[in-house]
Amino acid sequence: MPDTASGTTVPSVLFVCVHNAGRSQMAAAFLTHLAGDRVQVRSAGSTPAEAVNPSVVAAMAEVGIDISAEAPKALTTDAVQASDVVITMGCGDACPVFPGKRYLDWQLDDPAGQDVEAVRPIRDEIGKRIRTLIDEIAPAGRGDR
Repeated sequence: MPDTASGTTVPSVLFVCVHNAGRSQMAAAFLTHLAGDRVQVRSAGSTPAEAVNPSVVAAMAEVGIDISAEAPKALTTDAVQASDVVITMGCGDACPVFPGKRYLDWQLDDPAGQDVEAVRPIRDEIGKRIRTLIDEIAPAGRGDR
């Protein structure tokens, strides 16, 4: 039975930061890791860097999530249009706004130029926010209501 007939849909989330090399990469990785196929995940940057921040890769590896193969991607209008929830992390007005989308702006320190020690608290805060987001948009079917 197709998803539309069963009434189930998979929410899609786009994480956006300037370089798509730190915060948005961590958020996308956490959401993919924790929600699996219950959420479609994208990340992008308004001015993508050449590579993911090595301190971010190391910090995520400490919690068992490998993002070493990820690469920064450019923000496109299509990515925003295809997403139900758009979470910005310091990109300001660079993110196009479309009616019917949910927009959140997460104020988080930028891990650019930081060592792993400085990235850990940012990583941990993103992890907490991702867990809350999952509870809001794609809770596990527990049948307890």
